[in-house]
Amino acid sequence: MNEKELNMVEHLEELRTRLMITVGAFILFLCLSFFFVKDIYRFFTRDLSEELIILGPSDVVWIYFMLASVVAIACTIPVLSMQIWLFVKPALKEYERKTALFYIPALFLLFIAGLCFGYFVIYPIVLNFLNELGEGVMTTAYTADRYFKFIINMSLPFAVLFELPVVMMFLTSLGILNPYVMGKIRKYAYFVLIVIAVSITPPEFLSDFIVAVPLLLLYEISVSLSKIVYKRKLRKEAQYEREHNQIHGI
Repeated sequence: MNEKELNMVEHLEELRTRLMITVGAFILFLCLSFFFVKDIYRFFTRDLSEELIILGPSDVVWIYFMLASVVAIACTIPVLSMQIWLFVKPALKEYERKTALFYIPALFLLFIAGLCFGYFVIYPIVLNFLNELGEGVMTTAYTADRYFKFIINMSLPFAVLFELPVVMMFLTSLGILNPYVMGKIRKYAYFVLIVIAVSITPPEFLSDFIVAVPLLLLYEISVSLSKIVYKRKLRKEAQYEREHNQIHGI
């Protein structure tokens, strides 16, 4: 086995270790979430005037598992970020390592911010709109399964989308992306984000506007932050090159 193959095996072993640590953390958080799952359930149903309905005995287990899984995913984000950083760390220069380390808490905070935006802003708007459609015509009774799936569908996509600025900054710091490319594809990105906003909100202009504007702002913030990271990266690379040349007398 040559040196290249040995390096590949070492990288795969390292990747396997990082994945196992992440999965282990998820399982640990899942168990802890199950311990508090009734409190989590009460938090999400605190504003309902009636108790939710289940259609079978096993539905309770599935609902508790779904709630615990979402909480466990949110708690695992920092662990996953740290493992990604540790995996790519050997390939980064010293200044890149310090910059990349900043993204770990930022990923978690933005994930939580996205969840809060989806749950406290988007979810009430969509739920009230749907209730008004059936008001005076139908009797509303929620099953627990569909109710929590609805909350997750209204919240989780925003948790992912709110990660956009940090992801763009991280890719820029690695040299995979730069702000000028993001600027060139701006109109296509706007189109995709507006389609997402219209797809997940009721057919009402105000709802579409409330969702679309934050998404477009997120993209512009991503471009601005990417510019800052890109300029800093160029300065650091130039400084690193000068110091390298001085050390070697070039």
